Amino acid sequence: MPRLPIAPIATAVFIALAIPAAALADIRIAVIAPLSGPYQPLGEEIKAGAARAVEDINAAGGIGGEKLRLDTADDGCRPDNAAGDATKAAARGTVFVVGHVCAAAAEAAADIYADKGILAVTPAVTADGFTDHRPGPAILRLAARDDAQGAVAGAFLARAHGKERIAILSDGSPYGRALADAVQAGLNAAGVKEARFDSFAPGAKDYGGLVDVMIDDGIGVLFVAGYDADAALIATAIKARKARIVLMGGDALGTGEFAAAAGDAATGTLFTGFTDWRASPAAAEVAAKLSAAGIEPRNFVLPSYAAVQLFAAARAATGSDKGGDLAAWLGSHSVDTVIGPVAFDPKGDARLPGFTVYRWDGETFAPLPES
Repeated sequence: MPRLPIAPIATAVFIALAIPAAALADIRIAVIAPLSGPYQPLGEEIKAGAARAVEDINAAGGIGGEKLRLDTADDGCRPDNAAGDATKAAARGTVFVVGHVCAAAAEAAADIYADKGILAVTPAVTADGFTDHRPGPAILRLAARDDAQGAVAGAFLARAHGKERIAILSDGSPYGRALADAVQAGLNAAGVKEARFDSFAPGAKDYGGLVDVMIDDGIGVLFVAGYDADAALIATAIKARKARIVLMGGDALGTGEFAAAAGDAATGTLFTGFTDWRASPAAAEVAAKLSAAGIEPRNFVLPSYAAVQLFAAARAATGSDKGGDLAAWLGSHSVDTVIGPVAFDPKGDARLPGFTVYRWDGETFAPLPES
């Protein structure tokens, strides 16, 4: 069946619908994300962006006079928690969810959203399979896919380190496996073959033995497809051995928690990170409001704001709370948001710029000009 043409629609997501006053009621939406534990900072970013969007939309009159009501739940990046939180959200009449951060948690909740007809948009999950095998059309994402991240990382490694021995290690998680495969594919597509492609067991207290293997094998660049806590310990082990190994990872290394855990060993670490939406002209006003409120609009803050804008635009246009109706409308329209115009492809992936290579320099990171 041919797709409808993409038609631009302005950010006027506050267009009123002709709804009788007696029928007006709060529209319940939710943020479900890790609000405790090691990934709490990322969950707090989602919460902050969505909350600011709700505040702005309600201040402008809501959607057809109906106000948004935002609930929050802490999934701790655990699949069982995410499924339970999704079930509770459905029971209280939630029609839209912004979340999650971890792929396994998002996948556990997606089945429930699909079954209950809830629109869900993740600003964070990058695993290819999340949309490749989604249980229904109302499961969407704003985050770039791991294959896009891997293509950027692989091309960079080939260009900047193609003459060195490169190792790619996965922690075996859905995120890690998909990212490692994509980096390998990107590297090979650029004409460079990795020296090692392997996995490691996450959660160790020390990775000295792993680093010793890399040193003995003459590895010059080690790409770790895993999460920040393990990568920080690997960075520490590399520094302790004074090894001349460049450490690189995915977007999970772009957190203050990685830098804090790795300390001085973080300096020089490379990672692929999402586009910095703060530089977008469309984000200027909202970013200024967030900064004035003491919230740095980085990482997932602005995409989460955009997710609420997308829901509001679809709800205003369709007057429906059904996930399928909302998703169908979003699939055939482009919506102007704080991160620019957003449209979705048939898989439910946003058509947006993807990743950049960054380098940690002390306590901050900056994009590499050559990336």
